[in-house]
Amino acid sequence: MPIPPLPSVGCAFFFDFDGTLAELAPRPDAVVVDVAVRAGLARLSRAQGGAVAIVSGRPVAEIDALLSPLRMPVAGVHGTERRGADGVLHRLATPGLAPAWGGVQALAARHAGLLLELKPGAMALHFRGAPELEDACMAAMIDAQARVDDMVLLCGKCVIELKPRRASKGQAVADFMAEMPFISRLPWVFGDDVTDEAAFEVVLALGGVAVKVGPGDSLAPHRLPDPAALRRWLEQAAPE
Repeated sequence: MPIPPLPSVGCAFFFDFDGTLAELAPRPDAVVVDVAVRAGLARLSRAQGGAVAIVSGRPVAEIDALLSPLRMPVAGVHGTERRGADGVLHRLATPGLAPAWGGVQALAARHAGLLLELKPGAMALHFRGAPELEDACMAAMIDAQARVDDMVLLCGKCVIELKPRRASKGQAVADFMAEMPFISRLPWVFGDDVTDEAAFEVVLALGGVAVKVGPGDSLAPHRLPDPAALRRWLEQAAPE
């Protein structure tokens, strides 16, 4: 796959966060954001009239904290919550997850390498610290899914998430593209995981540019090897 070209004006940009803008870490709360990421996003946003958004599995509040003082349009929890450029926060109606998390919580309590993350309308079981427990984690999450309606499992890099069926990064990108300042612009999306493929599909259908960050099969026609390469691309795409 070739590296992405440099953009012209009149584009809209959508970035995944973990593994794309920031290096993956053993735990979500251990992620460190390079200062060049904030600076590059701010410059790109100014150059593109504010049409730059984050589309992440993290909640919106976590993205705000990690990028502070920068505040951007954000889709969080795979689109379960989404804040547009106008500052309005939209949330999907979701079922209560109390019936679902008991068994998963018990599994995580028995193994120090597991982390159960409760999000707005969703939950994620991380097993990066205990990859040998992947099968046990999957069994527990399948059981959790059976206990609630209209929820689906989404597998990422050493994580299994239970999220609303209607939420996807692809739908989040489509919703942004129907609003100012994104509307009628050429969309670009950057992501590193299978969870980003839905966003790639939407952007490619719109004639846009999809960029895979890191290894692995992908719909994306373009590739950057790692988040450090994306930071360098940002410096060239939106120079000082």
